[in-house]
Amino acid sequence: MVRTRQPSVVSRRGAASVIGMVFALICTSALAFEALASEALAAENDKVAVLAANAQFYAALNKMFTGDVVPITAVWSHADDVTYMGPTGTFDRGWNTVLKDWEGQAALKLGGRVEPIEMQLLLGQDLAVVTDYEQGENTNANGKVERVKLRATSIFRKEGAKWKMVGHHTDLLPYLAK
Repeated sequence: MVRTRQPSVVSRRGAASVIGMVFALICTSALAFEALASEALAAENDKVAVLAANAQFYAALNKMFTGDVVPITAVWSHADDVTYMGPTGTFDRGWNTVLKDWEGQAALKLGGRVEPIEMQLLLGQDLAVVTDYEQGENTNANGKVERVKLRATSIFRKEGAKWKMVGHHTDLLPYLAK
């Protein structure tokens, strides 16, 4: 008859401890991976949302060229700390002042269209910066169609669940400079 040796109580406890540690390590790793995946998804969602806000700004800008300033008001934050340094050469601070500038440009009904090209996005937790060229055409004060290519920087801030424009800066357009 062959006799088998029964595991001792000590070796059973040791095995249980090892299994417990392995299980804890697996659970901790899974939670860490889930947290990283969640952060990556949130960052990707913010990237998509900022680029959508930027596209909404350019759609609103093109509507403004027809005289309609209402879409611009939906894109911008209405806070006192917003700034606008546009093609007219002014440095506007605060939503009420920024809105007056946009209303003045809308009244010109420049027509035409511009699109962002060569965009670069810098994304933070609640601030984002988009740099690009604004390229297209507008009509000048003499009624002549002019090609436009301006350097532009747009700053967005996360307000609640939405990304709102809080700053926009472009080169000057000689026919708009005040």
